[in-house]
Amino acid sequence: MTASVNEAIQTPVRKSITVNTTPAEAFRIFTDDFDSWWPRSHHIGKSPMTKALIEARRGGRCYTEQEDGTECDWGSVLAWEPPHRFVIAWQIAGNWEFEPNLDRSSEVEIRFTPEAGGKKTRVDLEHRFFDRMTSGAEAMRAGVDAEGGWGTLLRTFSERVDQVALRG
Repeated sequence: MTASVNEAIQTPVRKSITVNTTPAEAFRIFTDDFDSWWPRSHHIGKSPMTKALIEARRGGRCYTEQEDGTECDWGSVLAWEPPHRFVIAWQIAGNWEFEPNLDRSSEVEIRFTPEAGGKKTRVDLEHRFFDRMTSGAEAMRAGVDAEGGWGTLLRTFSERVDQVALRG
C-alpha cells in the first residue's frame, strides 16, 4: 500500500549517528564549528557560499555568507539548550528559496545523548512539519531523506568530529 501525499509529508525524516566525543563537544562542533563540515554545495544563496553560520542563541539566525558579499538566511533558532538539543525553523520553501513566514516552515531538531559513559554521543535529527509548507513539501521531504540529505550530512559531521579528535 502506498502512503498518500498528505500522509507522506506528515511523516518526519529521522536520522541518527553515534560520534566519538562527548555531547558538549558534539554540540559545539555541530553548531559553533558548523562551517567546518557543512558542504559548500548546500546553500540557497545566489552566488557561491563562503561561510555557513548558526547564531548560538534562541532567536539566532541560520545563514550563509556568499562570494558576492551578501548573506542568505535559511533558518532561525527556535530552541537553544546546549549541550542537549537545539531546534531550528527550516525556512527553505519547496522551490529552495528563503521562506520568511515561520508558519510555513518545517523544523529540524537535533538531540545529543551521551553513550558509552559519556565518551560517545548519539546524535538524533528529526526534520518535521513538512505539511506547513505551501508547496513542494513532498519533494522537500524526499530530498532531505535521500542520498545527499540529512544522512549524508550527519556522516560528514561525524568525519569532522573524528578530525577534531585526531588533532587532540
